[in-house]
This record gives sequence, C-alpha cells and structure tokens, in this order.
Amino acid sequence: MRIEPHTVKASQTKIPTLGAAKIPNPATSMCGPDSSVCTFMDENDRVLVSPYLKDVIGKKSPPTFELAGPHPNVYFDPTKLKAAIVTCGGMCPGINSLVRSIVLQLYYIYGVRNIVGVRFGLQGFSPRFGHQMLELTPELVQNIHGRGGSFLGMSRGPQPMEEVVDSLERSNIGLLFMIGGDGTLRAAQAIHHEISKRKIKLGVVAIPKSIDNDICFVERTFGFETAVEAATRSILGAHNEATGLPGGVGLVKLMGRLSGFVAAHATLALTEVNFCLIPEVPFDLEGEQGLLAHMEKRLAHRGHAVIVVAEGAGQNLFDDQDLGHDASGNPVLGDIGLYLRERIKGYFVKKGIEINLKYIDPSYTIRSVPASSDDRVFTGFLGHHAVHAGMSGRTGMLVSIWNNHFVHVPIPLAVDHRRRVDPQGDLWRAVREATGQESLINQADK
Repeated sequence: MRIEPHTVKASQTKIPTLGAAKIPNPATSMCGPDSSVCTFMDENDRVLVSPYLKDVIGKKSPPTFELAGPHPNVYFDPTKLKAAIVTCGGMCPGINSLVRSIVLQLYYIYGVRNIVGVRFGLQGFSPRFGHQMLELTPELVQNIHGRGGSFLGMSRGPQPMEEVVDSLERSNIGLLFMIGGDGTLRAAQAIHHEISKRKIKLGVVAIPKSIDNDICFVERTFGFETAVEAATRSILGAHNEATGLPGGVGLVKLMGRLSGFVAAHATLALTEVNFCLIPEVPFDLEGEQGLLAHMEKRLAHRGHAVIVVAEGAGQNLFDDQDLGHDASGNPVLGDIGLYLRERIKGYFVKKGIEINLKYIDPSYTIRSVPASSDDRVFTGFLGHHAVHAGMSGRTGMLVSIWNNHFVHVPIPLAVDHRRRVDPQGDLWRAVREATGQESLINQADK
C-alpha cells in the first residue's frame, strides 16, 4: 500500500542506532565558555510528518520525524573511525559539493582523519573491477565544489550485497555515506540489512540524489534547483528560435522518468511555454482535443509555439514496444522527444502548413553542470547533517528536508514509492494557468 504522510505510523519513523552514544561530541570545543553558539539535539526535537492541520487535530501522538543536527554525545571515537563516501547512479549537479561538505565536516568538526572515497559507485567495493579507494583530505577536495560531474565517478547497476559488505569489513570501514537516488537508497537498505544480519557495528547514512526531485518524504533534492535554472536557458533558446521563424516550433525534452517536476518548474520559471507534457498527466496526439489540433490553433493565432516534454511523458504511445531494461533495472523509455518531432512534422506536412521545428535535448548537459550557489549551500547543510547523524550512531536512514526542516527519514519510507506531481494540486494548476494549456484528452477518452 502506498504510504502518504497522513497514514504514517509513529513506529515507522524510528531511526535505528548502533548503540548508546557515550563519547562527548568534539564540537563542544567550539561552543565557548557560555555555550552560546551550540545547540544540541535531543529525542524531543521532532518535526510533524504531515504538513496539514487536519491530519494532526485529534491525534494524541501524531507521527514525527527526528530533527537533524548535532548531538551532545557521539557513538564513534573519531580517532579510530574510518569513514567512506560512495556516489551512485547518474550525474547530478552538486555531487562534488556534497562530497566536499562531508569530508570537511568529518575532518575539521569531528576530527576524523581516515576518510576514503569509493570509486565508480558500488563497483568500487568489488575486487572484480579493480577500482582503488581514494584517500580524501581537505586539500584534495578543496576546489571540487566548482566542478560539474562526479569527482569520485559513478556507475549504475546492482552489486552483490554480500560482496559489498565483505569489502566494507575488509577495509575496516565504520561509517558509510551513500549518495544516490531510488536505486541507491534500496541498495543502502539492503546493505543495512546485511550488516544487521552479521551484527556489525557499521553505520549507513544516505543522502538522496535525484535530479527529478522524486524521492518520497523529501521535499527537495540537491541539484534540482540547478537543473531547473539550466533548463530555462534551453527553453529560452527554443522560444527565440520559434519566434524568429515563420511557423516556428520549439520542442524541448527535459528530465523526468516518472515525475515531471523539472518540466513543471522550468515552465513556471520562464513562462514562454505553451504546452507542458509530464508523465503524470496523459495526453492525446490526434483528435479534436489532442496536442496536434491545439498546436494548429496556436500557430494560426500566434505564429509560434513552445513545447516542453518530460522524458517519461506519453509512454503509452510506445505500448507495443518492448525496449528492455537499463543497468539499474528501470524500463527503457521510448524517446518521446524524437517521436513528437516526427509526428508533429508529419501532421503539418499532411495539412500543407509550413512549420520550422527546432528540437533541443539538453538533458546530459544539464546533469553535468556545476551546482548553483543555492545548491552549494544546500549540499553544505546536507553534508553537515549527514555527518552529525552518522557520528551519533544513527544508521539505515537518510537526511531530508521536510516541512522546511532538516530531518532523519528511515530508508523504507523513502523508497515506498516515487514522489510525483499531483494533477489536482497547486503546482499543476499553476502550470495550466501559466501556459493557458487546455486538457489534451479527447472527450470520448475521458
């Protein structure tokens, strides 16, 4: 059953721990004589799971998430701890900034001197691939936050959990930070289960990475703001092309396998878009209310049109095709951008109407750009809170922003389902109002 905030039980928000935290937090040395600059967390610092008042009124003990932050005592002895960082999945703006944040927090605030980076995702744990772990120091990561891509390298696809945990044991790693999306979070949960089965005192803390912003119980993932900003530049280019030619059509394909947040936010950020197509909202191509008929009306009235389509939109148009699965186990999508390009051209050729269509697919360019200043600040907070959580002995969890607070979320809640745009919600209504886009479903199909 899909878990929504109002259906979460208090027992589902409990964060596992490795044991009692008994070592005074080294950060107390920064507090000063009156402790005026120190605020430590305790078990009563919580954030409501549901943001809606109607879900809270009348409940004796509404479910809450742990508030993130430093604790007065830590579980690990920093002088003996070896920590590791691994980045998995696809590229996303902000990865390097996050790695840097974790390293500097471990080194300077907690005094951890043994920090390694795992090369090329989960492959880095397997002797079969021969990737050597990289010693991470403040000097090495000093300038990586200004770079795009991934300093440590990435890979997709699962690796045997027993092999991963064997490697963690052999390497004497006590605390593992995993940066990745839905697949990585599932891997983190599997690693946590294997560690628990072996009764190893090894912490696993995840930081959600999804350029699509589609992780459950995570209001915002790092890199999303940068992606939206970069996407608007492509939309502006498409608009300039479309308005500079007779019958100009700009078609932009953006990220969004199952969730259309990038396409929706980019549309709102630059209101030059006339049609926004996302996976959550079906559309017809043909027919009186279909996209092609609406485009024809738009071109006749205004002389140009701009279309933004998320990569996962319109996949029903490929129902008769089995495109297999990618390395992460996700179904391979039909290329909706190329499909629309050919269908739009064919429609207007058949009608004898001149159009000049320019197709732009900036997806991989967007994924590898350096993070914006806002995302660099955001990854700084995520890195700090991940280290606070890990050092306190918390495990099997991820750091999230929820109800405008940084919190700890158990991994099982985060992987329950994908966060998606609500077709009846405020975001999609704003998109419809900004574009003037009518329903693209024919009446007989409703």
